[in-house]
Amino acid sequence: MGSKQCASCHQVEYRLWRQSHHDLAMQKAGDETVLGNFGNIEFDYFGTASSFYKKDGRFYVRTDGPDGNLHDYPIAYTFGVYPLQQYLVEFPGGKLQPLGIAWDSRPRSEGGQRWFHLYPEEQVHHGHSLHWTGIDQNWNFMCADCHSTDLQKNYDLASQSYDTTWSEINVACEACHGPGSHHLQWAVSPIGEIAHKGLAVSYTERKQAVWAMDTETGIAHLQQAANTQTEIETCAQCHSRRATSFPGAQAGDPLLDNFNPALLREPLYHADGQINDEVYVYGSFLQSKMYAAGVTCSNCHEPHSLQLRAKGNDVCAQCHLPARFDTSKHHFHPVNSSGAQCVNCHMPAKTYMQVDVRRDHSFRIPRPDLSDELETPNTCTGCHRDRSNRWAAEILQGKFGKPMQGHYGKALYAGRHGLPGAESQLMQLITDESQPDIARATAVSLLPRYLAMESAQLLQAIARGDAPLLSLGLAQQLETLPPQILPTLAIPLLYEDGRVTASLAASALVGMPEDSFPPAVQQQLTRALNNYLESEKFNADRPESLTNLAGLHAQRGNRRQAEAFYQRALAIAPHYSPAYINLAELYRGAGREKEVEALLRDALHKASDRAVVKHALGLSLARQQRKPEALEYLRQAAESPAATGRYIYVYAIALNSSGNPQQAISVLERGRQHLPRDREILGALVSLNRETGNLAQAQHYQQLLE
Repeated sequence: MGSKQCASCHQVEYRLWRQSHHDLAMQKAGDETVLGNFGNIEFDYFGTASSFYKKDGRFYVRTDGPDGNLHDYPIAYTFGVYPLQQYLVEFPGGKLQPLGIAWDSRPRSEGGQRWFHLYPEEQVHHGHSLHWTGIDQNWNFMCADCHSTDLQKNYDLASQSYDTTWSEINVACEACHGPGSHHLQWAVSPIGEIAHKGLAVSYTERKQAVWAMDTETGIAHLQQAANTQTEIETCAQCHSRRATSFPGAQAGDPLLDNFNPALLREPLYHADGQINDEVYVYGSFLQSKMYAAGVTCSNCHEPHSLQLRAKGNDVCAQCHLPARFDTSKHHFHPVNSSGAQCVNCHMPAKTYMQVDVRRDHSFRIPRPDLSDELETPNTCTGCHRDRSNRWAAEILQGKFGKPMQGHYGKALYAGRHGLPGAESQLMQLITDESQPDIARATAVSLLPRYLAMESAQLLQAIARGDAPLLSLGLAQQLETLPPQILPTLAIPLLYEDGRVTASLAASALVGMPEDSFPPAVQQQLTRALNNYLESEKFNADRPESLTNLAGLHAQRGNRRQAEAFYQRALAIAPHYSPAYINLAELYRGAGREKEVEALLRDALHKASDRAVVKHALGLSLARQQRKPEALEYLRQAAESPAATGRYIYVYAIALNSSGNPQQAISVLERGRQHLPRDREILGALVSLNRETGNLAQAQHYQQLLE
């Protein structure tokens, strides 16, 4: 219907929305929308001189294109507005690509009003995956659906082209309220009962929340709860780190119907859940006591202007008594100083895209006592850089007493690093319903690394439970599970309400003997698998989805189609290592070992992950009985900074098989310095020390395994 139609009745909301970041999310390039200096300005980046200029009333950039040569490109659209503005260039096939050079729109006094590169310390040349003309910077896939209304990507696999459309170029009324035509009909003729006055979704239920201040604690609590999940999940469609699995999401739709959100995995989050990479709020907010208490986005943010409801500490004072919290006794900093601002202790900030400062929305209590143990930052030493974590912990303990011993970060850190007791810690976290669901779901995703009878039984209970995020955490890891227990865990997930979880479960079951399943399960599997195929075809502009489609064909015995999809993935993303590895495995299964070697040697010069390629090439050479060459590539993989425990283990076993057991043990012991709890390394150390007669050492490593 369009935002201008909405403005005829909703004038106040429309006026608040105008000139907001949603309104200015994307615009046609013009004198009123372009903020950057296009007055024949040059910008140098590792010797490439780009120039920004105007000609015949249009804005142009002369910069390096996909071939590495300088070309003149007209600017089609602006993207964003503050603290930086990017510029989109049209390419054949319906592609839009954002320049890697952006305009710093902050005031000059803050360092702005300048051109800058988004990767200033890394030379991103034309063959690099992050070059502005490359697939990993493509607007149609990476950016579009959160900057425009009713965005339809419309990628055509056959022609490998886009016909991307939108109803409004920016984030307008119907992006958050859903299609408005039925609402307009109701407004013209409000006769009879109609849900939500003709809109797909209503947020009026959040207004039913009644808050009362607890004078004992100084914190407000809900006297009358309200449904806030609809608002939160609608905001999360864009304000989250997620993959779009299915198109067509509308306001009010359950998040897991269309999106696959990231859990608290590295490197996106620190082990305690603090932000590390760009995660866009939702995953942080789910961890917070605010979320658990019933707070929603619009309690702090006016949803049309996007501005805070109040300035500074006043926005927190809506629920936290200033007399108790906005005092030096609480924050022990001078009044009105930086340290006295609530957000600087409870919402630590991190800068992304060189100038974009974003705050952690988990609203956490600083825990410097955990920083050394979990390798996590804390706001205290983030400011007091000359002080230690121990110093900060002692200050807080002196003021507030000893912190609570339990923190989900301990279990997640143990799970990430294979520490002793990781399995039991993860299980305790999963079963502790007082902890945030996203932390528990992350523990579910880590638990398959430590699979035993008791943990398998817990995962089975998760599969049959009714906690959507926990089910998603399991679904995301199903492909790592042994086939003996896979059906037991995957089949219940086929019945999940969220399409994303069910489709992931179906993909994991491909290749299993479907005829052995009951008819009802077969029917559910067919439905979920069709959804999975729809999802991967929707994202077939990406090498990940093309590789997944290839794997599906390979599991079904369609080798020719599998090979074609792998080749297409490599054609659009020559750096994508998994496509090389999986195609090599396809060739190996067909007895085409020479082609395996040729493919992997080619990958050595192109793949982003060279370690996995060297490891696979070493295995290929070993199968060809070319052992000295094989050992060399296995060594390079095992000594790579990206080496996994598996690479180290395989290299050591190869050395032992070549008659060098002591060298093999030395390799494993060096590997333990970096991966102290890797079970394959420890297991090999047990076996090789026994074989060489060093029973004491074997017993030592056996104890570390237990």
